Amino acid sequence: MSVVHQLSAGWLLDHLSFINKINYQLHQHHEPCCSKNEFTTSVHFESLQMDSVSSSGACAAFIASDPTTKPENDDGGNYEMFTQKFVFRPELFDVTKPYITPAVHKECQQSNEKEDLMNGVKKEISISIIGKKRKRCVVFNQGELDAMEYHTKIRELILDGSLQLIQEGLKSGFLYPLFEKQDKCSKPITLPLDTCNLPELCEMAKHLPSLNEMEHQTLQLVEEDTSVTEQDLFLQVVENNSSFTKVITLMGQKYLLPPKSSFLLSDISCMQPLLNYRKTFDVIVIDPPWQNKSVKRSNRYSYLSPLQIKQIPIPKLAAPNCLLVTWVTNRQKHLRFIKEELYPSWSVEVVAEWHWVKITNSGEFVFPLDSPHKKPYEGLILGRVQEKTALPLRNADVNVLPIPDHKLIVSVPCTLHSHKPPLAEVLKDYIKPDGEYLELFARNLQPGWTSWGNEVLKFQHVDYFIALESGS
Repeated sequence: MSVVHQLSAGWLLDHLSFINKINYQLHQHHEPCCSKNEFTTSVHFESLQMDSVSSSGACAAFIASDPTTKPENDDGGNYEMFTQKFVFRPELFDVTKPYITPAVHKECQQSNEKEDLMNGVKKEISISIIGKKRKRCVVFNQGELDAMEYHTKIRELILDGSLQLIQEGLKSGFLYPLFEKQDKCSKPITLPLDTCNLPELCEMAKHLPSLNEMEHQTLQLVEEDTSVTEQDLFLQVVENNSSFTKVITLMGQKYLLPPKSSFLLSDISCMQPLLNYRKTFDVIVIDPPWQNKSVKRSNRYSYLSPLQIKQIPIPKLAAPNCLLVTWVTNRQKHLRFIKEELYPSWSVEVVAEWHWVKITNSGEFVFPLDSPHKKPYEGLILGRVQEKTALPLRNADVNVLPIPDHKLIVSVPCTLHSHKPPLAEVLKDYIKPDGEYLELFARNLQPGWTSWGNEVLKFQHVDYFIALESGS
């Protein structure tokens, strides 16, 4: 369970625990006479492998095999079976201090906790520029004014609800004062090099021949030996229906596929395999790559225009009464676009607006709550797909609770950019059990979910995990 505490205000989540309770176990085969090999050389029989694509664009072969059998070696004997378990690197959730703790913010808070927000923000900005040459007067544009007005409306909900959940976390020991468990010898985190470059692989897939819409709709990593081409990977939904983790190797980089998961690696121009999947979904979670100045400057990832986001075929993917959840930044332009344009274009009715509040391991906001630059929260807009004629849920006997107008999801964030907290457990009371779940613009996989995006395997890279000792 990722839910540590649940109160009327919302949930305190343990994202790391959610990941590590996924059955990341890999079955490996070894010859009895040999010592245990390293992971990189022992996954041949279990994993789905692809060698680097040659400069001529030739397709390499994948190999998958039954993890429950013991194939014979050259001498006629059986290989021994070992189970390799993986856990997510805990240091990626080691957020001991706020990202920004400006002294001016603390002074303003201590001097007058109940000071009017507008005046407080203006004061903070004016103090912060003392001693600097002023090239212009501090004037708020309309977007900044809208953001401050919005923050004023939700500030007390965010503050009061977060404090309740944080206090419960401190009482239970899930959260802890910094001085109790501070690691004085902490080392800088070394992240894996993104040498695979998944978006570029998706670009390459556009030049591959298209498959017949009625053929090759899914690629199942079946138990018996089979081989498929690189073309099949890009143009089909890949399924791992087994109870164990499998490995896929792309351009020399290894990615872990959790059990009971499926994915399509493509960009928005190649979504047809998902439409050919013959599934509609009861829950669709969307994390669009919103356009903003920071993204443009950093060139960190590509973004989509509002028109491109509207072209996502939600009506074809959504089951009747589908619950749609869209992650959104605090930019009011994006919030208005979702509520006034995007959801209406998909025949989706807005039913609630929730917030994800990001805290440190000691329960502090990662950014000052009233900072004019960065906020410690992000929004989620929840909506229901509306049909021309009202249709009941697929199972009329299922008791689904109405979605509350506002809830908080409070958690320590992953230090990896855009690694969102899991929503399955916080949504379970508002959706029917055994439904079909889809995440769009995903960067990781979950059991029971279909995931799509041009970076859909990004956080499944084996370097984000630690391999524990294997046993026979």
